[in-house]
Amino acid sequence: MPIFFIIFVLNFRYITKMSQKNVLFIAQEIYPYLPETQISLTARQLPQAIQERGHEIRTFMPKYGNINERRNQLHEVIRLSGMNLIIDDTDYSLLIKVASIQPARMQVYFIDNEEFFQRKGTVVDKSGKEYVDNDIRSIFFIRGVMETIKKLRWIPDIIHCHGWMTALAPLYIKKSYADDPCFTNSKVIYSVYNNGFTKPFRPGFLEKLKFDALGDKEIEELAKRGTFDFDTLTKLAIDYSDGVIQGSEEISDEIKNYIANKEIEFLGYEEDFDKNVEAIESFYKKIDQ
Repeated sequence: MPIFFIIFVLNFRYITKMSQKNVLFIAQEIYPYLPETQISLTARQLPQAIQERGHEIRTFMPKYGNINERRNQLHEVIRLSGMNLIIDDTDYSLLIKVASIQPARMQVYFIDNEEFFQRKGTVVDKSGKEYVDNDIRSIFFIRGVMETIKKLRWIPDIIHCHGWMTALAPLYIKKSYADDPCFTNSKVIYSVYNNGFTKPFRPGFLEKLKFDALGDKEIEELAKRGTFDFDTLTKLAIDYSDGVIQGSEEISDEIKNYIANKEIEFLGYEEDFDKNVEAIESFYKKIDQ
């Protein structure tokens, strides 16, 4: 076989490998496990489209109590479950479940815990009142995703976060998991939606954040941001991300201006799905070049 042909094949394989990304999707909600919303539909359709373009994906969401496990054929992944996460000096058991969206050939991993995700609601109760412990539920969810990825020994190039329940991911990845081989070179992208919450996180929220590199000094700096309402949490996610995508056609002027004044890669809103997927794939490659 001619040497130039061997070199061509090797170069082709190298270029192909370099163009493929491992993309981790962390989503607050995914259809069909939860009703159709802008976030749930995006978190359902985008991973499939990215996978069909030759990239490898992993997708995570919380296992809320209103998700029917039998109907959706969820089952526990024994080899991934069994860990305990310590938050604010309390142990919480981490259960990992998985289901498949057959038409998409896509698996979804679910982060579960009896205390946080067995109630019959997502982030609000049946009367529409926000759960007071949404702050610690978010912490548990994000740390659960990180620990599961470590157990999978899978290294994401891109971590794409959808929904405010995922807003702590950029902070944890860039601080607490920065030296972990699974996340050292990962680029984080945060999609901003107009889906928020009205009740600020509790005053003791920051103390619960402590983990590894997030110690007293870091918590003191975070405290300077003031009350952690939706806008403050969104700004925190933006500050620790490598790129931001506008996921909703309309977002608050305060967040728009905050993004505009940051030196950060930004991708605007695109209504057409096919154009949006193409733009997002290009955005991934730009961020991770």
